[in-house]
Amino acid sequence: MTNLNEVRDNGRERVLSLRGISKNFGAVSALTNIDLDVHAGEVVALVGDNGAGKSTLVKILAGVHQPSSGSITFRGKPVTLDDPSTALGLGIATVFQDLALCENLDVVANIFLGRELNPLRLDEVSMEVKAWTLLNELSARILSVREPVASLSGGQRQTVAIARSLLLEPKLILLDEPTAALGVAQTAEVLDLIERVRDRGLGVIMVSHNMEDVRAVADRIVVLRLGRNNGVFAPDASNQELVSAITGAADNSVSRRASRRQTQGGQVQDQQTHRPEVRR
Repeated sequence: MTNLNEVRDNGRERVLSLRGISKNFGAVSALTNIDLDVHAGEVVALVGDNGAGKSTLVKILAGVHQPSSGSITFRGKPVTLDDPSTALGLGIATVFQDLALCENLDVVANIFLGRELNPLRLDEVSMEVKAWTLLNELSARILSVREPVASLSGGQRQTVAIARSLLLEPKLILLDEPTAALGVAQTAEVLDLIERVRDRGLGVIMVSHNMEDVRAVADRIVVLRLGRNNGVFAPDASNQELVSAITGAADNSVSRRASRRQTQGGQVQDQQTHRPEVRR
């Protein structure tokens, strides 16, 4: 029997726990001693510069790569993610940046792609009902599930990809750059979608370069730098703190701009304080 004290923090189930995860590609070290925890009903943003190891870590959790060392605990039990089907079977779903949708097929066919009901004689009615159920739970703005994916907007395509990931009722969803190349309205739609996934009690790992998107939905921000942990921040952390952790340089354009604003603000305050009194 699993000790609940080991898998619950503040009453929330610890869905995922990584300890000392490292990954080497020959002589190249992509990840070194990565620690990460994700709880049910929590969005953890994974941020870092290009080459920080974010994609490698996501692929390890998706079962695409196997770690060179370290341990993975999922829902309180040690697991080995040998391949993507193993990860999906355990309850870890991944939505990659390219979404992997077939544009010539409709929404229903994409949601059930590879998991069709009664494949020898497709149960189209049950599949359509289930598709509508998933999309309604996500408050999706899709008028028809028989519409080809090619005619959908970027935000709607992301919705279809996430609905497909929910088909097997996972406990953890990995989102790789879910708002990349989206407009303002579509980005807002996807961020709302992420919040609804969290409200379902799922753990979410969101990889993103956009700090405003991260702040909008993340409960914690985990920074990777050169394949190592480099800080965990609250969503209200300043741009200066995050950029410093991501780049490893305390002196950068963001910190200099913040310093200038602080100096200018102090000068304005001094001018107001020492303004001569006007006698009438």
